[in-house]
Amino acid sequence: MTSKELRKKFFNFFEKRGHKIVPSSSLIPDDPSVLLTTAGMQQFKAYLTGVADPMKAFGSKSVCSIQKCFRTTDIDEVGDFSHLTMFEMTGNFSFGDYFKEKAIPMSFEFLTSEEGLGLDPQRLYVTCFKGDADVDCDEEAIKIWQEQFAKAGIDAKVGERIFLYGREKNWWEAGPGPCGPDAEMFYETGKAHDKKFGETCHPNCDCGHFMEIGNDVFVQYNKTKEGTYEPITQRSIDNGRGFERLAMVTQGKDNVFETDLFSPIVDQIKEVSHVLDQKVIRILADHLRSSIFLIADGIRPSNKEAGYILRRLLRRVLAYSSKYDIHADLFPLVLERVVENFGEAYPELNNKKEIVNVYYEERDKFNKAIGEGLKAFNILISAAKETDSFIAQLQKMIGLKKHGPISGKDSFSLYETYGFPKELMQEFCREKDIVFDEIGFDEEYKKHQATSRAGAEKKFGGHGLVLDTGELKAGSKEDMEKVIKLHTATHLLQKALRNNLGDEIKQMGSDINPERGRFDFSFTRKLTEEEVKKVESEINDVINSDLPVYFKEMLIEEAKKTGALFFFKEKYPNNVKVYFIGPKGGGNEKSYSVEFCGGPHVEHTLQIGSFKIQKQESVGAGTRRIKFIVGN
Repeated sequence: MTSKELRKKFFNFFEKRGHKIVPSSSLIPDDPSVLLTTAGMQQFKAYLTGVADPMKAFGSKSVCSIQKCFRTTDIDEVGDFSHLTMFEMTGNFSFGDYFKEKAIPMSFEFLTSEEGLGLDPQRLYVTCFKGDADVDCDEEAIKIWQEQFAKAGIDAKVGERIFLYGREKNWWEAGPGPCGPDAEMFYETGKAHDKKFGETCHPNCDCGHFMEIGNDVFVQYNKTKEGTYEPITQRSIDNGRGFERLAMVTQGKDNVFETDLFSPIVDQIKEVSHVLDQKVIRILADHLRSSIFLIADGIRPSNKEAGYILRRLLRRVLAYSSKYDIHADLFPLVLERVVENFGEAYPELNNKKEIVNVYYEERDKFNKAIGEGLKAFNILISAAKETDSFIAQLQKMIGLKKHGPISGKDSFSLYETYGFPKELMQEFCREKDIVFDEIGFDEEYKKHQATSRAGAEKKFGGHGLVLDTGELKAGSKEDMEKVIKLHTATHLLQKALRNNLGDEIKQMGSDINPERGRFDFSFTRKLTEEEVKKVESEINDVINSDLPVYFKEMLIEEAKKTGALFFFKEKYPNNVKVYFIGPKGGGNEKSYSVEFCGGPHVEHTLQIGSFKIQKQESVGAGTRRIKFIVGN
């Protein structure tokens, strides 16, 4: 079964069983607690917890999706048979519709039936919550699973086919609020058990004999602030299955990199390089694919948050390319393979020109420094081996005072001076059997962060924020310039939406960081493609008209009489600023946009460059969200 067939089969299976298909959300999450979207349930959090109404948003209490996800915790694990940074998660969800009695049989049927994946039930194993002092053992789930296995002629005894674990494995919660037990599904890979992981094998053994391929979360309790657990009225289901792992088992492969999701990428790398190390090839394949998806979703390389993750991936690729003397530029070549494989499912990947330009810009920045960085690091290695002839050279380059094991201070000098990635220094040190002072490096890095943060706060008025409102987030001059452009663009967006959709459009919230702008507004439906194009076109016309942007200070009552738009949830002082986008002196009548605002803004609209809507989505009853980017 090809991955495209697998994707189609998943959607057909659950759509036939009453689930509404919901497209993947962006890797840029709405959840401020995470840098990137980490799970399929993330875009449905409000519906699982009962905060938002799924009927208004989707027209159904049951939905399914294939969500692109990213987990930074797996970066160091990439290279084995199954761990990835960016991956896809298939999921079916019930928001108060069905529960265990339907969810478990449906999971079993999807995995084992011909209509589903047709996997051998003899190779399927399950884990359930064993209970503790606070919550009883999940006997209900155990019984239903046993009934499903019995239909396949399997006596699913506890301890043989069904295994019980505690909270560390089979319980889901995120602080006070909805929570519950889960059931995890494992598939026998055929790999022999390695006794270094224990005398006996079991589903959660790390030997690789079993691989997790699915997880049913049963949201049935509420954890109080006091730490007690109470049954909840709306019981929900969150089922997730790793798409790459499903492809691996349905295609009969030993690892995810042999599936058709990765094989074109791996083949491309092998074609233009002489890298023999299998782990390095897998790292390159993973990091290239992940970087492409991150860029397509609007993330740009930077030194903080999600931008830093992207920069780390790209620079690791570039450093490996340099180390192994890969002359071909892998990124655009792999981009073509990724678009061929995923472009239909994720149309944002088809913007190949913009994606590759982001890469070229980062490559040029890195190449400018990495040559000297590699040279300096090799000298550092030599110094650690007490090759005194190199010491004088290194002293000139980064101020090395003594030789011996590579200190945290010396290695951080390389990082700070050349952008040489820490993890590559660690890998190279391991290859050369040299001690790398990781603790010392981290200490130097923390000092650097504290100094940078203090400088930013002094420069921008505290807390790394340009404004006291917290609406705009910037920690450097470069970032401040970006958020200012995005901020002015929100004014244009609100006006364009009102012009095209009606005056009922009102701002409900916004958030701006250097990577993108987010604008929430009152509206009951999804914008059509034609409406999106009209809004984008109108805004870009205003930008290209190079209209002045200026403000007037006035009493709030006087300001309201101008007809200026304002954020209805906000409490304003007696004296306010009203920003005009239009000819100076033209006032409200001749201005394109007039709004209450504290600033800052660009001086002329042409400074914004261009405007593009990345995505739109529902964030609750009667409220839509648009994410957008600007640029030259």
